[in-house]
Amino acid sequence: MRKLHSLALEQKENAKHGDAFFPVQKYLTRLAPDYPVVTTHWHEEAEFTLITKGNCLYQIDLTEYEVKEGDILFIPPLFLHSISLGGAGEICSETYVFHLNFLGGNSTDICSTRYLTPMMNQEITMPFLITRTHPAYVSLHKIFNQITSLYDEAAAGYELALKALFLQAVFLLLQYSEKTTASDTRISSDKLKQVLDYIEGHYAEPVTVSELAAVCYFSDYHFMRFFKKHMNMTCVEYINNLRLEKAVEQFEQGNVSILDVSLSVGFRNLSYFHRAFKKKYHMTPLGFIRQLD
Repeated sequence: MRKLHSLALEQKENAKHGDAFFPVQKYLTRLAPDYPVVTTHWHEEAEFTLITKGNCLYQIDLTEYEVKEGDILFIPPLFLHSISLGGAGEICSETYVFHLNFLGGNSTDICSTRYLTPMMNQEITMPFLITRTHPAYVSLHKIFNQITSLYDEAAAGYELALKALFLQAVFLLLQYSEKTTASDTRISSDKLKQVLDYIEGHYAEPVTVSELAAVCYFSDYHFMRFFKKHMNMTCVEYINNLRLEKAVEQFEQGNVSILDVSLSVGFRNLSYFHRAFKKKYHMTPLGFIRQLD
């Protein structure tokens, strides 16, 4: 069986999903009160998800969706999205993240030029949330189960069958697609992407509100309201959260110097790093390192 990953720890847009020859990765995600959020992110791959337990809130392209057990989600490439708990329980989901190049998105045939390339360029949109009442639900649920069986068993030639199933899913969703036009939401989404991209490149440095506001040509006041509205947290909270996740990545990669890791991800105060780490992960950095052994 293939190694499974958790989107809760690999949620950044530069995360590697599969490899160049087989850009498909399965993720199992669990959110609970001790880890209630997958923060806003985006990537070049599409996501195909089944909620297997609980209720949650998805924010996709700055619009909020209430999602429950059994629902299916399809998130095309480059769309901002996040997940948060909808209540006091926990949610579990199974997700396949795949690049459209796996389906032929980088070719020059009619399938690519008419359908896949416009999807990658966000020129057409398909329904993000497919509930049990949606006309395509039964067929998509069957396809999802077939993908799961094939991926887990990995029999000879299973990659061919997976490609066919992902194409079937895209075909079904295209029946409910529409061409996109410029909108205030898309403009806000693009501005937010620019800000998050800037933070991703500068999180290890001191980052000011004025710097971030300048990225999208807002005043400091307007920017802080804009960020809090769409991210459900302040920019300082987001930056600290990103720094902590980068610290976890370093610990998992074998860097066990807490001071070095703290400084390298942008925390200049070691005691503050300890407090922030414990608040987010409910253990000290040393406790986290020891559990990796």
